[in-house]
Amino acid sequence: MPANLSSSTKTAQTKVTVKKPSPRASKKKKKRTSALVTLFFYTLSILMMFGTAFSLWFFLTESGTNLRYLMADTLISTQHRHWAAYLIGETELTKRVDRYWKQFDTYTEVKDERLVHLNTPETTPVKAAEKKPLVEIEPIEGKNFKGKLLIVNDPKSLRIAVPGKVGKGEKVSSMVKRLGAVAGVNAGGFVDPEWMGNGFQPTGLVISGGKIYYNDGGMNTPNHIVGIDKDGRMIAGKYKPTELLQMGVQEAVTFAPRFIVNGVGQIKNQADGWGIAPRTCMAQKEDGTIMFAIIDGRQPGHSIGATLYDIQNIFLEHGAITAANLDGGSSTVLVHNNEIINKPASEYGERYLPTAWLVFDNPQSVTIKNIWEGLDPSKIDPSKW
Repeated sequence: MPANLSSSTKTAQTKVTVKKPSPRASKKKKKRTSALVTLFFYTLSILMMFGTAFSLWFFLTESGTNLRYLMADTLISTQHRHWAAYLIGETELTKRVDRYWKQFDTYTEVKDERLVHLNTPETTPVKAAEKKPLVEIEPIEGKNFKGKLLIVNDPKSLRIAVPGKVGKGEKVSSMVKRLGAVAGVNAGGFVDPEWMGNGFQPTGLVISGGKIYYNDGGMNTPNHIVGIDKDGRMIAGKYKPTELLQMGVQEAVTFAPRFIVNGVGQIKNQADGWGIAPRTCMAQKEDGTIMFAIIDGRQPGHSIGATLYDIQNIFLEHGAITAANLDGGSSTVLVHNNEIINKPASEYGERYLPTAWLVFDNPQSVTIKNIWEGLDPSKIDPSKW
């Protein structure tokens, strides 16, 4: 046989040897698999036990229930209000909202004893060296929030501003720049379908320069009001438009609640503080000084937000006699010297709004046009951009 044929045959006859795993390695692999399965089911059991314990605490204990309602109240003030039903149920959600509005109405029943004593040049001469700046800004903070306190030393320097064009709201920063204001904050609420409204249609009443600019009800329909009269005194509570005109109210928007009356806080605890959220609130001290609390929120690592009870405590510490809530949430903004100096919560940037509180050096010389004049409120489309 030829040598090359013999070599080829031998190669063909060579067997491939496959190394089998040893019994010891196979046992180790089975043990590892078994350990992983055991760990998985052990972890799952722990999580189920923790979940069960948390559910029992969350739904059946007083502290858990308090947290649950606080979370529900927080959701009520956002565009995800319907989510609150998963925490407290649809029926309880409706009851909760109704209870708050009844509570707000109860706050208005406390009579204002007019404890604010306004300083005037005739009654309190002020030397030039003692004159305070028109506005001052201080940082404020609490356990879960940070914000600014805007102090306006002359209440008569405040005006309610409205958008410059028909059909769409306007950013507060734009109003400040357009009208030449020193500072500005957001003011009243507005019709906001699906939280995507154009900011043009206010809710309730708007008064600027002593004239009614907008009224979606009758002249004898009561509204929750936050405003200032001709003497610079803050007016907050529930009033009819006819009453406000008789009282000489110069600037006003609709929002609620009034939560400090005669220097006494009406909100008794955190549970009644209407959830944690970005806030804008207004107050007045005994000497007439106006304060705005602007609280950032919905920003972990910076500021989660505050309850109205938190704001009430801040105002009382600063000597507030009267205080009321304004629109908040994504609308909350503070502008000073044409710059936004807080951190608004809106992911889309500063919102378009129908009203703002602006501070002016010479408010009497400011012309604010009534863009709603001649319009039928029922025919305004707040969703059309």
